[in-house]
Amino acid sequence: MIDTSFTKSFSEYASLISAVAAEGAEKVRSLARRWRTEDGAPVFTRQGRYTARGWTEWTQGFQFGSALLVYELTGEPWFLKYGRNQTVQSMSIHLTHLGVHDHGFNNISTYGNLLRLIAQRKIPQQDWEQRFYELALKVSGAVQAARWKDLPGDLGYIYSFNGPQSLFADTIRSLRSLAQAYLLGQVLMGEQDLRINLLKRLLQHAETTARYIVYLGTGRDRWDTRGRTAHEAIFNPLNGSFRNPSTQQGYSPFSTWTRGLSWILLGFAEELEFLNTLEDEKIREAGLPYFPDKATVLNRFQEIAQAVADYYMDTTPPDGIPYWDTGAPELHNLDLTKPADPENPFEPVDSSAAAIAAQGLLRLGQHIKTGDNRYLAAGLRTAYTLMQEPYLCTKKDHEGLLLHAVYHRPNGWDYVPKGSSTPHGESCMWGDYHLLELALYLESLRNGEPYRFFVKGE
Repeated sequence: MIDTSFTKSFSEYASLISAVAAEGAEKVRSLARRWRTEDGAPVFTRQGRYTARGWTEWTQGFQFGSALLVYELTGEPWFLKYGRNQTVQSMSIHLTHLGVHDHGFNNISTYGNLLRLIAQRKIPQQDWEQRFYELALKVSGAVQAARWKDLPGDLGYIYSFNGPQSLFADTIRSLRSLAQAYLLGQVLMGEQDLRINLLKRLLQHAETTARYIVYLGTGRDRWDTRGRTAHEAIFNPLNGSFRNPSTQQGYSPFSTWTRGLSWILLGFAEELEFLNTLEDEKIREAGLPYFPDKATVLNRFQEIAQAVADYYMDTTPPDGIPYWDTGAPELHNLDLTKPADPENPFEPVDSSAAAIAAQGLLRLGQHIKTGDNRYLAAGLRTAYTLMQEPYLCTKKDHEGLLLHAVYHRPNGWDYVPKGSSTPHGESCMWGDYHLLELALYLESLRNGEPYRFFVKGE
């Protein structure tokens, strides 16, 4: 269980934030000098060097988005220039990518960050540039919403790259693309000029995820524990009936892959912030029988966020770093009451899951705003662990920022050092990005101005 007696305040993170920013600057510059965009997107490191891994191109936005986050943390103009130029030159292909569920990863991390920097007056405002980013985000949100499978009962989901039968836990954070496009006034145009409400699709996807990915301890199956999540839900593509849980990157359909759990936690916490900005009539306009008003939606999203947060906190070691799956076969050999051991011989940790979850815990804590807030304490404890060694990489010959991440344990893609039996000591592009984003979020909390991802249209 994560140690929630942690008492450090936001103000005590200044030196850790500075360390993450300084190391992040070095890593972004180092990779920029070597990496050629024609080689694809960097995914994870092997022996300290970033490599590509063909599955889908879902990490390129994190590469260039990391530069924009470093700019925001340091104010160094080179990072803005690099991140902006690479977004314009390399990211347009992702705006109209029909084959993935990853628009929130690639496009919000680049075009979205740039639009937010303009809105917050952190870069000079030029009307044409702002309109360019707005158009890109409108296109991205509509294209993402078009990858759609209707289900009975006014449900539905953005289906994964596996096909229309597949709903992924990960996709909850791609709902950012729908949220941002909706705020900019975009709709998806269908057959016979049918105007499809992007907020409606966001709410439908979230509720479908809540029902079929998240367990709430209601006896759905033999392993229905409150807060546990499946990585994937499989539906009959002909009639939309739910068939079974599944997984791509976890140990089994009936165990919990911790990075999927983290995506759910951050996704719902972030969408609570988005929904708080809307008027009640916008929810009513979506016309969903299970979400008749804003209060109902907020209560449901908070219910899900708290359930997964509680499960994450209960199953994670006290320092906030989870092992890669809560049902991993050799986990019984490890003492979960002690801080995680990234170099243990039994099961790998996943620091990238921790970086994602830490921000989710902090955002959920900010939303709830109670006096005794265990979510804030758990998020701060996790951040404290991640933002220094052995997780923060200070090695000059290593291109990664956040060490001890894993990508795909079942497929054996992660590098196992000679003489070891488990992967460790490597980084991934989403882990690096989310550590920088975590540092930026903490910096904004220190300054009393928590930043929001979403920018409203004029």
